[in-house]
Parts: sequence; structure tokens; C-alpha cells
Amino acid sequence: MKRSILRGTPRRAAALLAAALTVTAFCAADAVARSYPFGPRTRAVNDLGNQYVPFHAHLWDLLHGRSDGGLLVNWQSGFGSSFLPDLGTYLSSPFALLVVVFPRDEIDLAVYVITVLKTACAGAAMAWLLLRLRPGRWWAAGLLGAAYALCGWSLADASYNPMWLDGLVALPLLCLVGEWALDGRRRLLGVLVVALAWIANFYTAYMATLGAGLFLLLRLWLSGLPRRRALAAAGRATATVALGVGLAAPLVTVVYFGTKHAYPGRVAHFTPVATQDLLARLLPTTYGFASPALFVGTTALLLALALPFHRAAPVRVRAGWSLLVAAVALSLQWTPTHLAWHAFATPNGSPYRQTFVLCALLVVAAWHTLSYGVPAPRALAAATALLALVAAVASRSGLVHAYAWPVLLLSTAGALTGLLLLRRAEAAEAAGAGGVTVPEAGDGRGAEAGATTGDTTGDTGAVGRPGLAGLAVRVRRAEAVRSGAAATASGWGSGRAAGSSADANDGRDADHGHAADHGREAGDGRGRGVGADPAPAGEDPAPAGEDPATAGRGEPRAGRAGARRRVGLAGLAVVVLVGAQLGEAAATSAVATRLRLNHLDDYASWGDRQREQAKAVSEADGWPAHRTDPGREQTVGNDPMVVGGQGAQYYSSLTADVLSRTLTALGGGWTSRGRNVQSLDNAVTDAVFSVGARVHSPPDQHQRWNPRDRGPVTVSRQDVPPLVTVRPATAPDARTGVSAFGPSPYRNQELLLGSRVYTVPALTVRTGDGARPARAPGDRPGTLVEAPRAKAAAHRPTIDAQCPARSEVYLWAPHYSGTARLTDSPAKPLTGRFISDAAKIAAMQRLGTAPVSGHVRIELAPTRTGTVPDGAVGCLDTARLRTAVRGLKATGAEEVTVSDGTVRARLPAGSTGTAVIAAPRIAGWRCAADGAAAEPARTHFGLIAVPLDGSATSVTCTFHPPGLRLGAAVGGASLLTLVLLGTLTAVRRRRTARHPALHPATRPRERITSAL
Repeated sequence: MKRSILRGTPRRAAALLAAALTVTAFCAADAVARSYPFGPRTRAVNDLGNQYVPFHAHLWDLLHGRSDGGLLVNWQSGFGSSFLPDLGTYLSSPFALLVVVFPRDEIDLAVYVITVLKTACAGAAMAWLLLRLRPGRWWAAGLLGAAYALCGWSLADASYNPMWLDGLVALPLLCLVGEWALDGRRRLLGVLVVALAWIANFYTAYMATLGAGLFLLLRLWLSGLPRRRALAAAGRATATVALGVGLAAPLVTVVYFGTKHAYPGRVAHFTPVATQDLLARLLPTTYGFASPALFVGTTALLLALALPFHRAAPVRVRAGWSLLVAAVALSLQWTPTHLAWHAFATPNGSPYRQTFVLCALLVVAAWHTLSYGVPAPRALAAATALLALVAAVASRSGLVHAYAWPVLLLSTAGALTGLLLLRRAEAAEAAGAGGVTVPEAGDGRGAEAGATTGDTTGDTGAVGRPGLAGLAVRVRRAEAVRSGAAATASGWGSGRAAGSSADANDGRDADHGHAADHGREAGDGRGRGVGADPAPAGEDPAPAGEDPATAGRGEPRAGRAGARRRVGLAGLAVVVLVGAQLGEAAATSAVATRLRLNHLDDYASWGDRQREQAKAVSEADGWPAHRTDPGREQTVGNDPMVVGGQGAQYYSSLTADVLSRTLTALGGGWTSRGRNVQSLDNAVTDAVFSVGARVHSPPDQHQRWNPRDRGPVTVSRQDVPPLVTVRPATAPDARTGVSAFGPSPYRNQELLLGSRVYTVPALTVRTGDGARPARAPGDRPGTLVEAPRAKAAAHRPTIDAQCPARSEVYLWAPHYSGTARLTDSPAKPLTGRFISDAAKIAAMQRLGTAPVSGHVRIELAPTRTGTVPDGAVGCLDTARLRTAVRGLKATGAEEVTVSDGTVRARLPAGSTGTAVIAAPRIAGWRCAADGAAAEPARTHFGLIAVPLDGSATSVTCTFHPPGLRLGAAVGGASLLTLVLLGTLTAVRRRRTARHPALHPATRPRERITSAL
């Protein structure tokens, strides 16, 4: 086959094979687990259902022009949240744009396809990198690329956090950038790759950059370059990363400042897992949420474990890659390095998010083992012994289930069988190619052969170009005593052709002109080893003492038979190795998919419930004249993005601190330690935030703990003020921030409304036995309420209070879990459901109408010990509320327009006091009255405020995400630097072309044949 045809083809073939294997195993696992889209079980667990699917749905709306808001502000969530930080966190991956080609009601399928594509691309990128590092079999590179893409971290953690998968793709690409920096080429492309990686997901890109940096340092050490050249290469890599991150700065800085203004949540502390749990995650079909998922497949693991014992590989290669793998593994368990991996902040949730870097290094180590030829039986035996030791220690872990052992045994047997078959094929290839024998484990001379045969790198064992014809004769003679061994004796497609250079130099591209190019021309190293045919006609010279006229007679038939045997052995090896890897990867993924449903919250995919809610919201929508809230009975943590509307509900890692604290002060509930704020079904807050329509849905029947209720979806409407209202001026020294709120949510609501509408009565709380319960300890004033010891207790705890007749009764008990209902109400009482724990607080809920007597008794059914705070009951006078609303409408804005990050309101003439926009005063808002200069917006108890002096007839507020100007300046400077460097390079090349330097004549390259 022509070399021009072979050039680059194996890398593409390896990448395609890796992608195909990845997709096959990923989808097969979901089919086995009967998971969406191949079965009835949902895959929308935890943040996948709560965040990623809703954010992709919002992106779909944005791309189709159907969203409320734009790139700057998301008016659908959190009563108006900054969207650009969320875009940079969840949606900036180029893959996310694929949602545009899917129907809106197939958003779950769109996210699934994006997840599969990202995983497949990670495998393809790794396969390409492996063949860039060292020549070898293209199918082996594809197999190991798929092993990386299907690593435990990808299957167990990143598959339901699809934004992390961008880091899985980025790591091999950033390693390629390091290789280009070593060569001093493709500088512009390297900068663009770094920028794209950091834009796609800066969090995992940061980890991938650290991993690629370690990778590059080892490559520099192995290269044996002079210090000056090594420092120059390191400098090029550093400059490439700096410029790439600079280009990504407009998005990265916005996300960074978004985290600074986000609700802090919980401060986590790192605790390393036990050694047996760490080692258990190397094995197939193990699962644990808080442990590092290190599974890379038994074949890759055995090859990585065999590297220290593989005598055909140079000592520096064996030591370097083995020590790097060990060092990174230890860094997972040490707190200072753990913090360094996670940008010096222990994350909430999984504490081992950098695990994919170690998985990549294991795969690269495995590739180095195989590229020097299949390890000898002794080396494989040593690797198997280490694997047995790992399994023995892991057997004490609770993460290893009974079904893991047969999978491990079958995959180990398949890996060893495939490798031994491949070794036999190598031996047959070596014999057929000229008699080179495969080095034994104890030989060790192949690794240093290159040092004495004209290869000056001393790092590969490859044989130099001169004297190949005579060398082939000598090797044939040496075969009789089975003592000849060369580092390139990897034989059939071994990947180390004659004349290839050191491990560092063989990582250069084919167009570089290095000696390695002969062995890398096809990219897969399928050129023959020491026994490669050097004769121009492709025929070996006759051995000494043999008549050239008769030499070779009868050989064609024997050669064809030997070739068929080699192909058969190699083909069988491929089938066994691929089958073993696909089987264990699919089993591991299926187990993780099933066990996640037992450990994490799960949510239903798009269905009839969401379809009915979306229809109801669409029919009632009147934005921006009023908001339409999709309802208190939520399906996921971001219902407004999924079904439409403009509500309080919002869940993001960047939920603003002011939003969470404001809604909490008003009686709102949240989960995820304050970052998942919920809708608040309350007439006063609906008036404050201009919620004129509210959807009421039955509890989500997908959740097992919800009561069985299949009632219809309904919509309630109420008269509310406009989005912009005018309030009386406050005293200059008065506190108007969130800190001005008091302990009672009822009084806090009145502060925002501007009118007294609640009666907060004294309470009498009694246990089921009629006794007075104990007071709650700590800083939560209230009464302890304990769950009854018997499920069918005759009497339950109660709350007694005296409310005005016919007033609406609300209960605020943020740290109570259970149900509450009025025992004597003129209308059908409502059952309030409260859920709270260490990461959740319950929202205030309406229970019904007080009777004519005004005596209210609330019966509690606690599910765990909780607290009923002092002032838990509020009695709303609806007549006063209607009067307050009429007053706000009379003085409020006559017209309001909203477009992305701009709010404009036309006010009645002579308006004085403070114009208040019913949106949280998050950082970035600037406002102006009439044509005055814009200045940072004031705050009115957490909302946007603009002072009025009586002369203004309009107000305009615009939003600029914090950090955007700084990021734009850094990005512009990086772009300018890149342009200048490109210009200087072009000028230098033009001058060089005008005055070419004289180069010494080079020896013509000899033809390298290609084995199958």
C-alpha cells in the first residue's frame, strides 16, 4: 500500500474504533439496565434531572427564540437570575448546541445523545494521542482509547454530570498540545484547543491542564533534551496555556465572579477513603458515590501493572510512567494535593472529581507497555499477581459485591488469553520477517539495543538505519541460539519499526523529518522490526552459504501459510480482547446505572405531567405584565426552564446569595443547602413579585414518597401590582438590605409589601399525650416535636392558636418534617407536606381558612424529630391584602418592557420615593431615572431599587455580569498577543525563505514495508 495513503489513516481508524466501541458499550449497558432510552427506568438522577436537562431545555428555548430573557438574564428562574455564569458552567460546550436539532419534548434524548457523543469523542481523542506518543497497532490504540472513555469515573460519575465529560475530552487534547509544544509547532492550534477546553468547562479543564502539565514534565524528562531546549519547550507550553486561558477569560471570569456572589452552601472537609475502597474501584462492577472510580478495564490495568517488569521497554520509560501513576494515585488521598486538584476548595458531593486524570495515565502506561511488544509471560505473571493482590485487599471493601468476582475472572481470563495470542502472533511475525525472536522477560537487552546501533537517543531500543541488510543476516544466524533480541521485536504490527527513535522523539508527527518517521509513517507502527526487509525489491538477501539462485524457492507458499496463521492468531486476539473489554465495561456501567437509583434522587423524563403543565403555563402566560409560576408541586429543581413560566424556583451552583437569603427570610424552602430555592405558594409574596397566575399540579407520582393523587392541573389567578412599583422613601440611615429582615417571615413579607396584613398569634403546642413538649435547644427558638413511637398512634401533636375569623392560615416550620392539617375548617382543609433535614428546609404553606370562632387547631404527623418555631402560624387578612395591592397598582408603573438584561418602566408623573423592581438585586444591575447617568442599583430588602425625586417619568435598569469587562480586557489582550506573535512568525518565515540556510545532505530514506 502506498505510504501517501497510509499517512494518518491508522490514527483516524483508531479514533473511529474507539468511538464505536465506546458507543456500543455505553448503549449496551443502558439496554441491559433497562434505562432510558432503552427501557422504562429513568436515568435523570440527581443533578442530571435537576440541572442539566432543564438548562439544556432553556438553551433550546433560547436558540429557538422562545425563552424569557437572553444571554445576560434568565427571567424564568429565581425571579430573574444571571444567565451567563450558568451558560459558562453548564452549557458552553460545543456539544450543547446539538439540542437545537431535537424536538422540545425530546430534551432528555438530546442530553443522552450529547453524553454519548462526548464520551465517544474522549475515546477517539485518547486513541489519537496514543499513536502520537508511540507507534503501535491502530486497533490496540482504539481499544485503549475506549478503555479511557469507559473508565469508572466516566461511567459512574460523569455520565450524569455531562458537563464534566468535557474535561474527559480535553485531557488527551491538552496532552497533544504539550506534544506540539515539544516540537515547536502548531502554536495557534494549541492556543485554540486550550481556549476551547476552558470555555467548554473550566472546572474539569483546570484539572485536565494540571494532568497535562504532569504528562509534559515526564515527556521532557524522558526526551533527554538539553536543558535549554527542555526549558524552551516548557516555556512554549506555558505560553500556549496562558494565551488559551486568556482567550477564554470573558467566560471564565464571569463564572468566577458568579461563584463569589453565590450562596455559600456547605463548607466540606476532605476525608480520604480507605485503601480497600480505593483499590476496589479498580475492579469492574464496583460502585461508590464518595470513592474514586478508577476502573479502566482489566486489559489496560494488567498492561499498566506489567510495565515495571517489561524488559523490552527502556528503564527510564518504565520508571517514569510507573512513578507518575503512583504519585497521582497518592495525590488523590492527601489533603493538600486534593485541594490543589479542586482549585483549593473541597467540592460538595463527590470529592474525587480529578479521577479521570489518573485513569488517563493508567491507559497511557498500558500503551507504552504494549507498544514495546506484548510483555513476556513472566511480566504478565507479575502483573497478574499484583492484580490478585489488589483483589485480595479490595475483597474487604463493602463496594465489592458478589457479582464482581465472576466478571473479574472472566475479564482477566479474556485479557490474558488475548495478550498471549497476540504474543504468539508477534513471534510468528518475527520469525517470518527474518528470524527475530521475541525477547524473554529476563533478557533486558532489547531496551538498550538502540544505544549501540546508531540510535543516539538511547531511550527506545530501536535499531539505527545503517547496515540493515547485514543486520538481518546476523539476526537470522542468531536465531539458532535464540539469543538475539531487539527492542523492535514486537513483531506483527508492534509499532516499533526499524529506525524509530527514542520514546520522546518518536512522538513527533510524520512530517517532522525525525528518524522516527520511518516507523511512524503509517501512524500505527505496523512497519517491520529488525527483520524488516531492506532490499529495494522487497526480498531478503540470501544468508551466507546459501545459493542465491535457489534461495527462496518454496518460500512463497510457506510465507502465505505463515501469514494466514499470523492473521488468524492476531484476529482471534483482537476478538477476545475487544469482547472482554466490552463485556466488563457494559457490566460496570449497567451496575452503576442501577445502583445510582438506590443512592440518589431520581426524576421522571419528559412526559404527560410536563406536557400538561407546559400547556397550562402557556395559556396563562402574560409576561412581563405579570409572572406565571409553574407551581409549588415541583417535578425537578428547575421547573420554569422545563415547562415555562417565571417563578422563584431555581437550582444552580451559582444561585445568588441575595436570592437565597431573601426567599428564606420570606418563608421559602430550599434543598441542596440553599442553592435549590423553591416556589413559595403565598398570596403576599405573589403580590410582591407580580405573580398573577399560578399553576397547581398534583404531587409528582414518580416520587414514591408522594401521596397518590392524580387530580388535574389547574391555574389560579389573582390581581397583582406591575413588575415595577413605587414605594415611600426610606430614611437615609435606614437599613434596606437583606440584613434588615427579622426572624418572622410574616413581618418580612409585610416589609416588602409595605402594609400590615398578618396576625401572628401566640401558640400552644402539645404532644399526642396532651403534655407540653420540651423547648428546642440551640439557636432555634421553638418547641420540639417528636415522631410518635407507634405508627398508628391514637393522638398526634397539635398546635392551637387564635386567628381572625375567615383569615387564611399559614404554617411556617422550616425544620419540621411531616404533614400538617386544620382539624376544624369551614372549607376543605389542605394537607401541608413539610420536608427538612441537614440539607433542606421546608417552605411556608397555606393550610386553609380559620373558622368563624377563630380557634385554629393544627394536627401534626411528624416523621422525625423537628422544631415548631415561635410565631409559626400566620393569619392573613385577605381584605387588607387587596387594599395594599390596589394602592401599589395605583402608584406603580404604567408600562413595563423587558428585553434580556434591560428593564424599562414608564412611571406616573411626579412619582417620588423609590421605584422597586420585583427582581432580586443581584450584583451587576445599574439603573438610571430618565436620562441620568446610570449607577449601581440600590436595594429594597433584597430587590432592585431606584430613588426618585419627583421629576423622573421613567427608569431604566441594565444588567452587566460581574467580571465580563475584566474578562473581555484579558481576552482582548490575549488575542492581540496572539496576532502579534503570529505576525512575527510569518515575517521570520518569509525572511528564512528569502535566505535559506544550507543543510547537509541527508541520507535517503529506506522503504519500510507494512505488516497487517
